[in-house]
Amino acid sequence: MPKRKILMVLPVPLSAEALSEFSGHIPPELLRDDIEIDFRAASRGGRILDSYYETCLADAFVVEAAMKAEEEGYSAVCINSMSDSGLNALRSVLTIPVVGPGQASMLMASSLGNKFSVLTMWDRWEILYKKTIDELGISHRLASIRSIGVRPDAEELLSGKEEVVFSALLEKAKLAIEADRADVLILGSTTMHQSHEFLQSELPVPVINPGHAALKMCEVYMDMHLSHSKLAYRHPEHHDISVFDG
Repeated sequence: MPKRKILMVLPVPLSAEALSEFSGHIPPELLRDDIEIDFRAASRGGRILDSYYETCLADAFVVEAAMKAEEEGYSAVCINSMSDSGLNALRSVLTIPVVGPGQASMLMASSLGNKFSVLTMWDRWEILYKKTIDELGISHRLASIRSIGVRPDAEELLSGKEEVVFSALLEKAKLAIEADRADVLILGSTTMHQSHEFLQSELPVPVINPGHAALKMCEVYMDMHLSHSKLAYRHPEHHDISVFDG
């Protein structure tokens, strides 16, 4: 039986080396022999998703990167960013499942506890989380968004900054639990995956790695032969893929 394939899309342009770093962040125990995962970065667009302008660019070029996924033989698309860039648009043009870490991690957190907090590198990313929270209608489940105030690096991730970043995240995590009454924590970016094992070992509550949550949600939908409703995400009357040419 041929392997089913998931297309994992990064919303910003990345070097081949950085893309390889992302592809290596899935631990062997989460990989399946029957599923192949391909990573692809947006060809153009935003760099760090620090504003509504950059998130708009990311939406457009994630759509460009994945709009042919179904005809390319993929069984699902996973957007590897808490921005969920292009999520609704891709659901509109594709019939295969399209999953984003923002929605996946927040829905998972809501099923594991009463309130969750988001631990983030940068306060300028708050617009990403609030967009998804508003779309899902779960503001009552949010305990807090706690930032350590460190500008992220999509190329280097946390390499070389582990000692400082990990301790700062741990401090904010404890505040989220003790002061904000969070009983589940979500990492605020797939670029923070290197901190997950450390934080989970130090904290008494579940810590969700959003990239892994989205991947596993893709697999569940594939296994159960489910996809998004085409009544909710209607196919456009005019679907001109040449709009990205040039």
